Amino acid sequence: MLFAIIAIIVIIIDQYTKYYVQSHMTLGESIPVIENIFHWTYILNDGAAFGMFAGARYIFIAIAFAVMLGIYFFREDIKELGPWATYGTCLFAGGAVGNLIDRAKTGVVVDFFDFRVWPVFNVADIAICVGVGMLVWSTLKTDFWEKEKN
Repeated sequence: MLFAIIAIIVIIIDQYTKYYVQSHMTLGESIPVIENIFHWTYILNDGAAFGMFAGARYIFIAIAFAVMLGIYFFREDIKELGPWATYGTCLFAGGAVGNLIDRAKTGVVVDFFDFRVWPVFNVADIAICVGVGMLVWSTLKTDFWEKEKN
């Protein structure tokens, strides 16, 4: 249950922030928060991370559904891997669904966090990256402990 609650919280925050940006900014508008370091920049991304594979909307939708099905079917196995893997998967799933909603509705993802030295991104992207980081940490930690035992 907690698994679903965390993913739903990520989805709600992601969708709300995207709605807020769309309703308060014009496409392409950039508002400096810290000049030349961090801006709110409203763009639409029809690709994957950092705009790669632009225009592959239906492939991204299919991949997101496949990932969600995999998480659903292996949820008990994921829980057995421990809290880092469990919470990492929650964040990853919430982020994937957040971006999936955009792709299904409009074919593009709303991005707005702009650090000027990095491609513009959104809350779902943060959740995906942190979630994957937690999964990698869980794997490395598990591998380390297994080697220590042997």
